[in-house]
Amino acid sequence: EAVKQDVRHCSVCFNLTDADPCAICADTRRDRGLVLVVEQPRDLIALEQTSLHRGVYHVLLGRLSPLEGVGPEDLTIARLFARVEDPAKNSGGDPVHEVVLGLNPTLEGDGTALYLSEELARRGVNVTRLARGLPAGGALEHASKAVLADALAGRQPVR
Repeated sequence: EAVKQDVRHCSVCFNLTDADPCAICADTRRDRGLVLVVEQPRDLIALEQTSLHRGVYHVLLGRLSPLEGVGPEDLTIARLFARVEDPAKNSGGDPVHEVVLGLNPTLEGDGTALYLSEELARRGVNVTRLARGLPAGGALEHASKAVLADALAGRQPVR
């Protein structure tokens, strides 16, 4: 019962929290101008467990899916744009300098990423996405065509 009463969405990033803003948004050691966009709180948890992202997050609470009737107005997209346009609406009042798209590599996730990248670019913010391709330790013969296509498109120079 206490969980139902105390847990809610952070007013800045929409992560699940019992404090507002959440501990991540309130952390002054993070780069609050670096916003990683994810679909669900569980995606944020998975990324946070790596301890590699030192910015903040924005949880969309879903993804665009025209066939299911899910449009931008059904997600927290307007609040993301507000964070980009008005630093006062971002964590700590810091201006957003980069948005990283960390959406699932599905048809809907890619569609959402395309929509967001176009809209965010119009707002003058740097937009990047998480790398995709072959997993370490994976074999080429077991990779799908989509994974191989991503790996070829995102190839890196040998250092």
